[in-house]
Amino acid sequence: MVKLTDEEFESAVQDAIDSIPEEFLDELENVAIMIADEPEEEDFDGDGLFSDEGDLLGLYDGVSIDERDGSYGIGDYPDTITIFKGPHERLGGSRSYVLEEVRKTVIHEIAHYFGMDEDQVDDMGYA
Repeated sequence: MVKLTDEEFESAVQDAIDSIPEEFLDELENVAIMIADEPEEEDFDGDGLFSDEGDLLGLYDGVSIDERDGSYGIGDYPDTITIFKGPHERLGGSRSYVLEEVRKTVIHEIAHYFGMDEDQVDDMGYA
């Protein structure tokens, strides 16, 4: 198991965000990217990215931009993308492998924000 400090994990998530082309980042609106140590019970009810062992790695909770209408954003809470530290640490493998999986998870969840389904994200290599 790879142990990361909170700072290392935050840095890995930020590096993943920084790797996304600017034209996509400019389109992120009313979305918060958060980090949590572990998922809560209710997180398993949503559509998230799971490891082979069943750990929830990341979760997008919101209304994708292709489903928003003209009234979206008026009084709406921001969409959230949550990346979970503990499940990434339990993936096994090397430190570089875990950091790459963090990057894939961030990109996977941002793809859901843009309205991509699991098959489309998988086709891109981020499942």
